Amino acid sequence: MSGPESAGEGGAADAGEHGDRDPDALRRRADAYGDPGQDQHFLVDDRVLDRLPGYADAVVDLADAHVLEIGAGTGALTDRLLAAADRVTAVERDPDLAAFLREEFADAIEAKRLTVVEGDALEVDLPEFDVSVSNLPYGASSEIAFRLLPLDRPLVLMFQREFAERMAADPGTDDYGRLSVTAGHYADVEVVETVPREAFAPQPRVESAVVRTVPREPDYEVPSDDFFLRFLKAIFTQRRKTMRNAVRNTAHISNLGDPDAVVDAADEALMGKRAGELPPATFAELATVAWEVGEPEDG
Repeated sequence: MSGPESAGEGGAADAGEHGDRDPDALRRRADAYGDPGQDQHFLVDDRVLDRLPGYADAVVDLADAHVLEIGAGTGALTDRLLAAADRVTAVERDPDLAAFLREEFADAIEAKRLTVVEGDALEVDLPEFDVSVSNLPYGASSEIAFRLLPLDRPLVLMFQREFAERMAADPGTDDYGRLSVTAGHYADVEVVETVPREAFAPQPRVESAVVRTVPREPDYEVPSDDFFLRFLKAIFTQRRKTMRNAVRNTAHISNLGDPDAVVDAADEALMGKRAGELPPATFAELATVAWEVGEPEDG
């Protein structure tokens, strides 16, 4: 995990080149000021907004890219993405905000540079895209991230800081867990910036962080992605137990018909360790053993 850059304190900076599309002006025109009860926190710090496209441009040439933005809100980030990218698809679940985006960015829509999709990002059909840059709704951020990660596209996503640090954690650290292994199965994961509460309106209760993921093949093989991820889920429900006990106690989650056979076939020293100590490749080896001798009931 990289050393994160702090966004500093304070709300929206000077409008600068964005003129009447600075975050506060957009919120006034949309008559939308956020609702924590609806998981609605608008990013209003221009400095953070200005940096987000750059994190994507470092791994994808945005000038030729189709960018997916989830949770477009009033369009402060949308405006910056349109300035940097070839095309943008903005997904927004709030029907009033989706209507505002269509009106505010009518010229970009007419020029076929922007498409506004109204609906829940977990339910709508997503277009083909080259990179996603998004300030995600925190309540659904985990589910959205794991809808996007298997699509093998770079992602620049805003999360709660604690979630972001767990996502990027290394084996043996306090933050390392199922989330770290699962995210790392699909991509290299890096926290590129921490963002204070003051960068949002209304302010959330916690700090945030920007995560960049770059897809790559894992340096290990698994017999089945679905089984591997289910096996991880099972083991990490008992992360404080030895692997021996975790495998035996979670067969109802991993759907192993014969967990004792897995324990008997696996390396004895490994069975005495705990999940938080093991690198992803070791989980892959154990999952392969479980697949081969543990009689998984539904593949």
